[in-house]
Amino acid sequence: MTTTTPVTTTAVTRRHLLAAALVTGVGAVAPIGAAGRAWAAPAAPAPSRLTLPSPTGPHPVGTVPLHLVDTSRPDPAAGPGRHRELMAGVWYPARRTDGLPRVPWMTQNALRAFLADVGFPLDPALGPLTAAHAGAPVHRTGRGLPVLVYSHGASSHRGDHTIMVQELASHGYAVVTVDHTYDAFSEFPDGRLTVPAEVPPFLGPGDFATDLRFVLDAVEALAAGHNPDADGRPLPQGLLGALDLGRVGAFGWSKGGTATALTMLADRRIGAGLSIDGPMQPTVTTDLDRPFMMMTASFTRAAMPDVAKFWTHLRGWRLNIQADGAVHKTYGDNATLIPQAGRALGMTDQQIQDMIGTLDPARAVRIQQAYPLAFFDLHLRHRRGKLLDGPSAAFPEVEFLP
Repeated sequence: MTTTTPVTTTAVTRRHLLAAALVTGVGAVAPIGAAGRAWAAPAAPAPSRLTLPSPTGPHPVGTVPLHLVDTSRPDPAAGPGRHRELMAGVWYPARRTDGLPRVPWMTQNALRAFLADVGFPLDPALGPLTAAHAGAPVHRTGRGLPVLVYSHGASSHRGDHTIMVQELASHGYAVVTVDHTYDAFSEFPDGRLTVPAEVPPFLGPGDFATDLRFVLDAVEALAAGHNPDADGRPLPQGLLGALDLGRVGAFGWSKGGTATALTMLADRRIGAGLSIDGPMQPTVTTDLDRPFMMMTASFTRAAMPDVAKFWTHLRGWRLNIQADGAVHKTYGDNATLIPQAGRALGMTDQQIQDMIGTLDPARAVRIQQAYPLAFFDLHLRHRRGKLLDGPSAAFPEVEFLP
C-alpha cells in the first residue's frame, strides 16, 4: 500500500481538527491529546460502532465507486506521464438490495490513515456503515434519474455528507460524490492512498470546480451508455443510460460550496446549486442566473463580506436559510457522529456543543434531509411543496434571511 502525501502549519492544524471531528468526535475542541488519552484510560467504556441515520425515502440505496482519470490534466505530483486521478461514488435508488453488503463510510485503509493522522488508536472497523448496498441494481422508471454532483470541504473526503447523499438517493436522485485528490483522504483501487497535501499542489475552490466539471463529463458518459471507470470495472445493472442530463444539480460544503458556485458560473450543465456554509472566497464578481440556495451557519452574509457580495450576484431564484444554533459543522454527518463519539470519549455536553452548535442533533439531521431535497425537487423535478415558501411550523429553528 502506497501513501501519497503531496500544507502550511495552519493547514495541518485545520486538517487535524476536521479529521478528528468527522471520525472520532473530538474535532474542534482544544484538548485533542486529552481525548486521545481518554481512549487509552482503563476506565473508559469500550467504543462501539458509530451509526448514521437511515434515509427517509421510498427506495433502498445502492452505490458503486468510480476511478476516473482526466487525461486532459497532467499531474506532475503523481509522476511523469501521470494525469489527474479522482475517486468518485455514484449513489442511486436501488431496485433490490437482498444479500448485498452495506458500504462503509470510508474504506478501511483511508479511515486508518485518517485516524493515524490525528493520532487516535481507534479501530477502523468501528467506522459507520452507510445505508447503501454495494452494486445493487438501479431502480428505473420511464424517465431518467435526475443527477446531483457533490463536493466536500477542505481536507476531508467524499463521504462527509453521507446523510444528505443517501437521503437524496432514497428519493430517486443519482448523486455523484468525488474525492478531490490532494485535499482528501482517498483510496484508489490499487491500494494507493492520498491524503491532504503537505507540499504543493494546494487546491483552491477553482481546482475543485475543475474536478466537478470533469465529473460531469463522466456523468455524460454514463448517460450515453459508456463506462467511465478507468479500470473498466463492471457497473450495477441498469446504471448505464439511466441518468437524465436535462436535470442536473450540484451541492457542496464549505470549500465545496464555493466550488459549486464557481462550477455553475463556468458550466451551464448545472441547473441548480446549493452551498452548505460556503465562504465564497475568492470573491465572486459574476452574475449567476440559475436557482441557488445557501444554508449558512458560520459563513453568513453578516459575518463574511464575500458571502454578502455573492448574494448580490444571484439573479435567478435565490434563498438563504439558517438554523438557530447551527455552526459550520452542524450541516453534515458531524451532527450525529460527534455526539456519539463524544459520549464514548467521556466528553461533556458543552464540549460537544462547542463543536456542532446548540441545535439538537436529531433536528440538525432532519433539516439537512428535508431542505436540500425540497430545493432540488422544486428546481429539477418541478415539484412544488411549501417548505421553501417561508418559515415552517415543522422546522421552527430555520430562519429565512431576506
